[in-house]
Amino acid sequence: MKILLPEALREALEPQVRAAAPGVEMVWFDAQGDPDGDIADAEVLMRWFFDAQTLNGLVERMPALRWLHIPRAGVDSSLVPAVMQRDILLTNSAGVHAVPISEFVMLFALAHAKRADHLREMQSARHWGGRDLAVAELAERTMLIIGMGQIGQAIAARAVAFGMRVVGSRRRVAPVSGIHRVVAEGGWRSLLGEADYVVIAAPLTPKTHGMFGAAEFAAMRPDAYLINIARGEIVDEPALIAALGRGQIAGAGLDVFATEPLPADSPLWGLPNVFVTPHISWNSPEVRLRILALFIDNLRRYLLGEPLANIVDKHAGY
Repeated sequence: MKILLPEALREALEPQVRAAAPGVEMVWFDAQGDPDGDIADAEVLMRWFFDAQTLNGLVERMPALRWLHIPRAGVDSSLVPAVMQRDILLTNSAGVHAVPISEFVMLFALAHAKRADHLREMQSARHWGGRDLAVAELAERTMLIIGMGQIGQAIAARAVAFGMRVVGSRRRVAPVSGIHRVVAEGGWRSLLGEADYVVIAAPLTPKTHGMFGAAEFAAMRPDAYLINIARGEIVDEPALIAALGRGQIAGAGLDVFATEPLPADSPLWGLPNVFVTPHISWNSPEVRLRILALFIDNLRRYLLGEPLANIVDKHAGY
């Protein structure tokens, strides 16, 4: 059997594949998606970080492809025509980024509650003061998490550890340990008015594209804070900028944007109540190790004919 893998992971991945699947033939592709051998009979493809058009072209050259693995949780850029039109099994890496992303959410929440920007300004000015600086606690505050998948549940666990009251939404309602209340996927709108922090952790799908707009900002409290670590396209960005500019909400911590990199002329850069980070919340040295471990485990399953972990419903988008 032949598999196609990213050259960027060769040093770490090749010995693991040889140990797990001694008879497998490996072909490697470079940063542009160009393979170093024949891929017409390759059954397995592990995608890396190239664009959707490159992926589509690669899959078209692989008539024997049966399984495509994505090294990230979001699969929106992988649902290309060549994948959708064929019976190709799709798996993602949901869960491998849960720890760093959930920690980033708490960074945003703590920075807002403890007025980290003002404290840094005071340090820069060598000003000893702050008794009149209004800082807050996270304990007893309510966090609404939109999307209670593996990342959402990791966020919830950390928020609960800070003494927060957590409510959330998911496609199929089921109790989640430590969570005050879980509602169906559209029910989160009725909870906006009670949330101090609203966290978007849902996948980008046709249903979620632009789902958070002017009406949702109007339903939030003026002292509420928005955190988006999912996809920028889920939020109506002009509506967000308007809400932030007129103080309709207290602020936002944003790691994702409709256009990335965030254009230099975006108003979001200059708004004092916005914490902008460059889509980095997923990143940590441990993430790559988890991606490799997940792929190797699934490769063993594939060779044994066992069900794979993290199978994606291509039509639902997650």
